[in-house]
Amino acid sequence: MKVLKDFIIPFIGLKEGFHDFTFNIDGKFFESFEYSEINEGKVRVLMNLEKQGRMMIFNFTIKGYVIVPCDRCLADMEYAVEGNERLVVKFGAEWKEETEEILIIPETDSHIDLSKFIYEYIMLMLPYKKVHPEGEGLCDAEMIHKLEQFAEEKQDPRWDALKDLKLKKE
Repeated sequence: MKVLKDFIIPFIGLKEGFHDFTFNIDGKFFESFEYSEINEGKVRVLMNLEKQGRMMIFNFTIKGYVIVPCDRCLADMEYAVEGNERLVVKFGAEWKEETEEILIIPETDSHIDLSKFIYEYIMLMLPYKKVHPEGEGLCDAEMIHKLEQFAEEKQDPRWDALKDLKLKKE
């Protein structure tokens, strides 16, 4: 967890106004999260913090790439991530997530851990289905061949009977 200590922002000593932070994320960051589907990556996060009296506004600019397994062939593939996110932190009585963008933290807190938020932002930049582009030959050919063989072996004979009925009907 020492990797994630860099993402803890001690805001209690910061003056009101704007403060800039830069985070360089690599594979060790993603390893810190249990069940992460990201194997490796190089992501740069520029964060601008606007501290106000009873509120803080965090603006994130995220750009880089991550290595994830292809959903088709399971080979590693590089996927570019880029985007902007915003987190508004207000002070209140207890921890509460009002919306996706608004968080309330206790007035007694002196710091905030942004690692989970940054991880979520990167994960949300990934598509639901992560596959190599079609027709470029990037998928692992051996794995694709094995999957095709497996699909042929596991064909249910009931479907063949239904196909025969359809052909007779025509």
